[in-house]
Order: sequence, then C-alpha cells, then structure tokens
Amino acid sequence: MIPGDFQTLKPTRRQLIKHGILGVITLGVLVVAALALTFVISAWLGRPVVFATEGPDQPIAFPHTTHVEDLGMDCTFCHRNVTEGAAATIPSAGLCMTCHDVVGDDLEEIEKLRDMHEEGRPIDWVRVHRVPDHVHFVHEAHIRFFSERDGVEETAVCATCHGDVGSMEKVEQVRDLKMGDCVNCHRDNGAPTDCTACHY
Repeated sequence: MIPGDFQTLKPTRRQLIKHGILGVITLGVLVVAALALTFVISAWLGRPVVFATEGPDQPIAFPHTTHVEDLGMDCTFCHRNVTEGAAATIPSAGLCMTCHDVVGDDLEEIEKLRDMHEEGRPIDWVRVHRVPDHVHFVHEAHIRFFSERDGVEETAVCATCHGDVGSMEKVEQVRDLKMGDCVNCHRDNGAPTDCTACHY
C-alpha cells in the first residue's frame, strides 16, 4: 500500500470485549423497553397481555368464595360506601375483625390479619379495577340506577362491571373499563354520553 491510503485498524481484544458488553446491555435495555411499552399500551387498550394472566396477589388471600357463596354475604357488607359515594371503599382490618376476632382460629391468613390489626397496620390491598385518573366514576349513581330499574340486589349490579367476584379465588379484572365500554353501556341504558358526564 501507498502511505496515506485508508487502512482499517483491527480492534484490540479489549475493544471487542468492551463493545460486546455494551451491545448486550443495549439489547437488554431495548427488550425491557419493548416489554414495558407492550404492557402500557395493552393496559390502555384493554386488559394487559403481559404479566396479567390472573389477578394480583394480595397481602392477605381473601376468599370471596367463602364469604359470598358459602356464607351469603352481600358486597355492601364489606364495600360499605358503594351505595352512598363515588368509591366502593375497601374494608379496614377493623371491619374484618368484627368477625375474625372469634372466627378462623389456626388459619394462616386470619393470623396475618390479626397480627396486622394488633400492630395497627393497614392492609395494603393491591388495586384490581381502575379507570384512568381523568375519569370520574360514581359507584352510587350506577348502583342506584340499575337497582331501581331492574329491581335486583346490589351484588348483581356489581357483577355488571366486576364479573362474578363471589366465585373468584383471586379477583381479576374481567372487563376493559375503557371509554368505549362505558360509552356503549351509557348508550344502551339511555345515560348521557357527552364528555362532561365523566370528564369534569
């Protein structure tokens, strides 16, 4: 070769290792970003398709089947605010202890509940159903409308959006709870469909 001609330099062993590690890290970051993006987009468009084959694990495994199917308890016994306010509310450990102070000896989950109550710690339940923060969903209005119109108990009304929670071992989201779902329901039931009905 004539001096001054372009020559490719062979990378050193150290440079090859450095670039290989950098490539693996970059690939890992891209895979994590792709999974996160898939989760976010699928959660927005419907139920998540990644990491969500069933409902989340709760701090205390609460058997709805025992309480609803076996004992015949109504949703409103635990979710007391559902017929009066915007949110259904989740029961405190104190409400659970009205029964489990004397019921459920030697059951591991009941012992967890009792320990949390004695220590004054709240039960940090993992939320299962959620609408976007810019949406105002008032449970009371929906419960009242369907109960009065159809003459059914609150439990049957709750199942419209939440599914048959009483038969679920682990509560999971069964409907998308996205705008199209809500608008279709409003249209089918003669409820307002203008933006201010839910976005205010």
